Amino acid sequence: MKIHNKLVRDKIPEIIEKDGKNCVTHILSDEEYINALETKLNEEVAEYQADKNLEEMADVLEVLQAICVAKGYSLDELEDMRKRKANERGSFRDKIFLEYVDEGK
Repeated sequence: MKIHNKLVRDKIPEIIEKDGKNCVTHILSDEEYINALETKLNEEVAEYQADKNLEEMADVLEVLQAICVAKGYSLDELEDMRKRKANERGSFRDKIFLEYVDEGK
């Protein structure tokens, strides 16, 4: 028996059972779900940091989208907020690295 105790994608139990194995799952409360998503986000970001590939980026995005919806926002609201911040403060496309700000005059 292997203990996982973590949030998994919706089709994982089906995939496990098709592989001839049994698994035990339960449905999380809304609060537990958000906490599990936040834990999953950390896990996925760490996996991206280790592998730096497109698949891991997609996993991070999937979890971020799930957190957005779980907190009662729409994906359109998320994209609108992203665009608003990009319009007001810019994006990261110009590769600007701020070294320091001289506060003295």
